[in-house]
Amino acid sequence: MPVPIATSTNAEPHHEKKTTAPPAPPRRHPGPADDQTPLLTNAWYSTSDLAARLRVDTSTLRRWRTAQPPQGPPFVALSERVVMYSALDVEEWLRSRRTTPTKGIHGR
Repeated sequence: MPVPIATSTNAEPHHEKKTTAPPAPPRRHPGPADDQTPLLTNAWYSTSDLAARLRVDTSTLRRWRTAQPPQGPPFVALSERVVMYSALDVEEWLRSRRTTPTKGIHGR
């Protein structure tokens, strides 16, 4: 069963308090992300959602997208103002940047 695309709005009613808890993790699609993975069954992040998850400013994601060559996780530009990030692509990008420290030759 397809997972609905995550939606985000910046408008908040004035009577609600803002919470500082991080957004809930996306639902995961089994299997690795590749060009054959059905995109609509995957969870998606908006720029502000992903910035909150990565604990970076939204301007950082915009800078990565506009760098030549582009940096950061893969993205889909739905329009000039709407950019979405596949949760699977973000996880794959994070894994590719992961560094695992190893012990030196003297065990330190």
